[in-house]
Amino acid sequence: QVQLVESGGGLVQAGGSLTLSCAASGRTVTSYNMGWFRQAPGKEREFVAAIYFSGYSTYYAESVKGRFTTSKDNAKNTVYLQMNSLKPEDTAVYYCAADRSVVLRQSASAYDYWGQGTQVTVSS
Repeated sequence: QVQLVESGGGLVQAGGSLTLSCAASGRTVTSYNMGWFRQAPGKEREFVAAIYFSGYSTYYAESVKGRFTTSKDNAKNTVYLQMNSLKPEDTAVYYCAADRSVVLRQSASAYDYWGQGTQVTVSS
């Protein structure tokens, strides 16, 4: 079992950048594919990005492709989401999640473990 804690959220102006961190404990991030999701008020949780357990493959939602980058630092047992060129529509609670599958998946129901989330607010 793995415990996940997100950090790095905050308030930023449109066009700005933020880096979210997801620190894992209990198991190493090399044991899981890691995903990022977000949920805006009144909307369903949506897939943002995922990174293969080895770190050699990533996958992004079309809405963030070219602006967001996910990476992992195995030594720190931490996964990151670098967010650039932020837009007001990126405002949401961001969650990291761990998946024991051998393939990258974008369905929230496929992920086994979740963090508590961190708020990102982008002002126009």
